[in-house]
Amino acid sequence: MTPKQGGIRCKPSPEGAARPLHSVLKDARLGRAGASAHGQTDPSNSFSGFTLIEVIVAMTIAGVVIIAAHQLFSGVANGSKALVIARESLDRSSNARRWLKAAFLSLEPPFDGRANRMSFTSWQVTPGGWFAPTSVTLAAQKDRFLVTTSDQSLELSGGVSNVAFDYLLEPGADTKWVREWVSPVSAPLAIRLRIGGCGKRDAGCVDTLLFLVKERG
Repeated sequence: MTPKQGGIRCKPSPEGAARPLHSVLKDARLGRAGASAHGQTDPSNSFSGFTLIEVIVAMTIAGVVIIAAHQLFSGVANGSKALVIARESLDRSSNARRWLKAAFLSLEPPFDGRANRMSFTSWQVTPGGWFAPTSVTLAAQKDRFLVTTSDQSLELSGGVSNVAFDYLLEPGADTKWVREWVSPVSAPLAIRLRIGGCGKRDAGCVDTLLFLVKERG
């Protein structure tokens, strides 16, 4: 209704008038409360969870990680064990060569050398720390190469298929090796030792070792 000049001025309708801020906020709160009362969910109060597929995927990933970690640690443990075994084998081989070298350099007749075994007298350390002449026998037993004395048996090498001995008769250009040397008063100039199997590395492999013997009597 347009006010006329000289007439009565009409007041604006309440709907068209500017509403105070606190009235607007109050109506908004009342509107949210009414929506909740009518069954609508307030997003700020909702909670999200895991689905069954997500749980299965997480368990699968965890299982794969556990299996991979187990294989990794098993591989490290097996590698360490193999390293220890290889080191023990190397130590045994080195000690065996040192023992044989010392035994042949202190060899005393009588000497009984065959194609697959030998017996002689050698100076060995006694439990009291003294050296004494000791009867020594070298031979293969099953898959082991052993040295046997009067009071002990020592493994020089394992994984042996056979052991063969050769004895040097004469040095020089006319070098001659024989398969047997049996004498009550003398010994060969040198001994050639052939160990088959090479510690199970190769069945056809042969380790050849050469040892000098002290001057013959």
